[in-house]
Amino acid sequence: MPDVLGDLFGGPAREPGQASVRPTTDGGDRGLRRLLEVPHSSRSATLPAMRELIEQGKAPIRLWEPADCPMEPEVLQQVRNVAQLPVTEAVCLMPDGHWGKGGPVGGVIATRSAIVPALVGVDIGCGMIAQELDLPASALDGKLPALRRAIEAAVPHGGPGVTGSWSQVGYEPPRVVGQHWATLAAEWAEIVARYPKLEGVQEAQLGTLGTGNHFIEICVDTRQNVWVMLHSGSRGPGNRIGTYFIEQARTYALKQHRALPDRDLGWFDDGTVLFDDYRRAVLWAQRYAQTNRAVMMRIVLDTIAATLGRPIQGRAHAVNCHHNYVEEREAGLYVTRKGAVSARQGELGIIPGSMGAQSFIVAGRGAPTSYESCSHGAGRRLSRGRAKRELTLADHEAATAGVECRKDAGVLDESPAAYKDITAVMAAQADLVEVVATLKQVVCVKG
Repeated sequence: MPDVLGDLFGGPAREPGQASVRPTTDGGDRGLRRLLEVPHSSRSATLPAMRELIEQGKAPIRLWEPADCPMEPEVLQQVRNVAQLPVTEAVCLMPDGHWGKGGPVGGVIATRSAIVPALVGVDIGCGMIAQELDLPASALDGKLPALRRAIEAAVPHGGPGVTGSWSQVGYEPPRVVGQHWATLAAEWAEIVARYPKLEGVQEAQLGTLGTGNHFIEICVDTRQNVWVMLHSGSRGPGNRIGTYFIEQARTYALKQHRALPDRDLGWFDDGTVLFDDYRRAVLWAQRYAQTNRAVMMRIVLDTIAATLGRPIQGRAHAVNCHHNYVEEREAGLYVTRKGAVSARQGELGIIPGSMGAQSFIVAGRGAPTSYESCSHGAGRRLSRGRAKRELTLADHEAATAGVECRKDAGVLDESPAAYKDITAVMAAQADLVEVVATLKQVVCVKG
């Protein structure tokens, strides 16, 4: 089998969140050209209007709302809270926006000379990776249950801590895990030396899925080609970094006598020790997350090849993009995406639906109004608690018909009805991205 992991890490250096689109030399260029052939109808579609709110004493607020699905009052209040901060330049809310801890999920926040840790969140670098394969959908006939079992056996999933890690009984880490932990270990040791509370499980979670809304899917596109797509982030290390520095930002705000609209919205000022240390830890976690996804993709592709008894190859380089992270756009301007994807002109990104809905590979339009961003998924319609109370197993089974996946009560909070209509979300951001491939899952592995 080709060195898929080498492909995933190949190519020139790029900003965090920017997807690789460099074609391979083994036919992948043809696959990439085909992928970028956008139907004329999607180019000429009527673009939705962005709604801008200007309130006295607040930064501009820009909303992209799906038709017939207005943003909840709670998330709009969170947006106003963020806009009230003196360091905020603008707040953008993508069409998948919903309430989140500390700030709105689906938010794109531009800040001057400051970073707000709660807006980055605790799953730092969480994101998606997708790889098209040289495999027709017909090769999967009769194999879906076996493929799901094989992936679940090959990739630790669930959590927290040792559960869902390579230390869990029954799992043995492949050599690739140690090889790529070696590229992260030295800097991590330096970070932990300054902040010992960040120590915990880290190497044993590299190349593992996690829990919640993280998933691994085998998908088929409209041309009946097979893709692998997965969603995960920085696992335990990122969670500990986020949790620790959010608390430090609260303490820092108290020391500075800052009146905050929400106690989680403390920020670090550029040039301070806490700012520099947090920024370094965040950038490390983003590298860990990107590496985590790439290692998992390698393991999954090896597993599919072994299960099908045939070699497989990627048609083009994988799209590997963050959706919980911070980047410096210019001197002193920081853009935090808390559940949003970079969408520079022509840049490939991934917008997944729920476990029974379509997902999309998109190309950015480079819209300056959104700081070149788009949504990161469908966005929750129901909280996890409400979904478990209101949805039934019969609802879930009907919504995931034809998908080889879990059909038990433990995933009701991830059932399609818990999420917004992905088609409405996509329509609301036609000015931000254009669709270049439409995928539908046939296998879904949940953490």
